[in-house]
Amino acid sequence: MAGHPMLCVVRHGQTDWNAEGRLQGRKDIPINGRGRDQAAAVGRELLRMRPEVAGFRYVSSPLGRTRETMEIMRRAMGLGASGYATDRRLMELTFGDWEGLTWNEVQSRDPQGASARDADKWAFTPPRGESYADLTTRIRGWLDDLEVPTVAVTHGGVARALLGILTGMAPDDLTACVITQGRALMVEDGRASWI
Repeated sequence: MAGHPMLCVVRHGQTDWNAEGRLQGRKDIPINGRGRDQAAAVGRELLRMRPEVAGFRYVSSPLGRTRETMEIMRRAMGLGASGYATDRRLMELTFGDWEGLTWNEVQSRDPQGASARDADKWAFTPPRGESYADLTTRIRGWLDDLEVPTVAVTHGGVARALLGILTGMAPDDLTACVITQGRALMVEDGRASWI
């Protein structure tokens, strides 16, 4: 768990689907006005609290909501908006057939699947989707390639997988963990803290 370079994880700013409680997964929903405000605020606060992050490597999921968050955040930090890479391995897990639905709609349309997910959120795979366990395998490959301190703008599920790998948190604790928008999660030496 220790031994990886310092990592700062930022979840993308709010989208309308976040506000409505819809499962986004790989759907490319843009951030809304509140999300843009969150992106600027996290950039300012991150630079104020940890000025060394200005010299870190920056990488984003390729989805539009993460890229826009990254660009707003970097501008708020006084950095060039385009000074970052993208990596497909940082994309959110896919909810497959459930994408676009609220949890109440999932329970109504697929009660057996919803019940199975409630029983084991980490290992359950939605129809034509991906489990947290699958996501963790994908994220571990990205993390193994990490060589320098990095700021990653990504998604809630990805942040949970990273926390599991880097801190050893148990799957049940990870699926219950709230990954806040508009804040940065610093992970160093096997410990995580919010900024």
